[in-house]
Amino acid sequence: MKCTPKIAALCAALVAGALIVAPSASAYPAQGAVKGASDSDSDSDSDSDGEAKVLKGYAADTWKSLSAMTSKKTGLPADKLAGDLSTPSDNTSPTNIGGYLWSTISARDLGIISKTDAYTRMATTLETLASIERHEPSGMYYNWYSPLDGHKLTVWPGSGDPVDPFLSTVDNGWLAASFRIVAEAEPRLAPAAHALYESMDFSYFHDLTAGAGAAYGAGLNRGGFWAAPPPGCSVLGNYGDDGSELYYTCHYYDTTVSEARIATYIGIAKGDIPEKAYYGTLRTMPDRGCDFSWQEQKPTGETREYLGVPVYEGVYQYRGTSLVPAWGGSMFEALMPDLLVPEAEWGARSWAINHRATVRAQKEHGLDEAGYGYWGFSPASDPFAGYAEYGVEEVGMSTDGYASDKERTNVDKGYDGCREAANPTPTFGDGVVTPHAAFLALPYDKAGVLQNLAGIKNNLGAYGPGGFYDAVATKSGTVAARYLSLDQSMIMAAIANELLDDRVKDYFVDSGFEAAVRPLIAAQVFGSRLE
Repeated sequence: MKCTPKIAALCAALVAGALIVAPSASAYPAQGAVKGASDSDSDSDSDSDGEAKVLKGYAADTWKSLSAMTSKKTGLPADKLAGDLSTPSDNTSPTNIGGYLWSTISARDLGIISKTDAYTRMATTLETLASIERHEPSGMYYNWYSPLDGHKLTVWPGSGDPVDPFLSTVDNGWLAASFRIVAEAEPRLAPAAHALYESMDFSYFHDLTAGAGAAYGAGLNRGGFWAAPPPGCSVLGNYGDDGSELYYTCHYYDTTVSEARIATYIGIAKGDIPEKAYYGTLRTMPDRGCDFSWQEQKPTGETREYLGVPVYEGVYQYRGTSLVPAWGGSMFEALMPDLLVPEAEWGARSWAINHRATVRAQKEHGLDEAGYGYWGFSPASDPFAGYAEYGVEEVGMSTDGYASDKERTNVDKGYDGCREAANPTPTFGDGVVTPHAAFLALPYDKAGVLQNLAGIKNNLGAYGPGGFYDAVATKSGTVAARYLSLDQSMIMAAIANELLDDRVKDYFVDSGFEAAVRPLIAAQVFGSRLE
């Protein structure tokens, strides 16, 4: 590792011996050393002890998959793993690594692994992250590495297709989030975790001149950047302070209900981007004649002002509920940041209502409108090969958003006065549910989640030695018999929060973060309604 001024604190932490690592084949316990859900009693227990036992069993099995896909040498998890816990992929991302770190802490605190095991695992991961290649001026990590030795991928494993090294806003946001969690959860690793966190400068992603809020000092985050010219669309610029030429994505993260808001929270808390950036994204597109009639439905709402930034607080309507939509209508867009940030607690007039409305929409769609018998829709490994984006399309802003079935059924009820309805009452086909999406709903419908998951496990058979498989088609019973690191890590955090009184959120939030972010969330008023 080259010690530059940007990472001087990290170098000091390493020299001081902050990372005491002794990885070996015997450092990690063998698979099957903990009792999982497949070994537990019936899932039908209705009392709180029974529910806790079921969730603990799910967590233990989920951890088996995360452990099996992680290199003991580097502490980096693979992106995905075969359903029999063999053959991990030879690629990983910053989000995967961040999710593995908080999953390790969750497994420790749930009593699934020992404190020594957890420490060794996290120390190994941090040491690797301190040494692998990244974009030095910004401190950001590239999007794809080999979990076997940590080298930056420039060709795709297996196919040999070229990879243009990219630095993703949202992926670096999730990795930075994990550093905050490690620093609080394991004091011995705090110096190294803090140094990595502080070396990441989120101003490199933030364009102060973009979006409706730009005139008021808000701006927007780009999707990310390349350090060298990529093929396809890019925009030359540099929002940081080093003067080099960077090549930004042509798109911004411009919607509020998006998993990318984790980068905004962290950028504000670190002082890298202005606090007004929180109000720069769109709840919906404005209701302005036919200008935005490409969006899924015509919104209703009113304009409010926050820190001098006017914001159109638009909402969509769905089966008697008003909510702020995500771009594609998926659960993880809406609820993944809620795993770490206490949005519902801090946002009584915004997220507290909207998260419940999102869960209700997902549940009503799966059980009532589409009649699948199950619910929970998010991007996932596709039961029919590859990867696919699933969601409740009618509560996604994009008119060709994430469908909930294999057939990609599109709902189009038109746009009053601008677009005629093309498919207002569709018939849905083979619905695809994604278990991790259901786990995200635990704080808002625990009984419904447990019933749903029990059915997915016992009736659809979407459960293996590493916990829930990534997705299952409800009509054909086709299972994506694979485990994705990202989705498994969402399950681990959701269970730890549920059983340990929001433990993961407590690790993530400190007094400085709360002082910077809580007032922004508390001030906003969505038009969301539960009727």
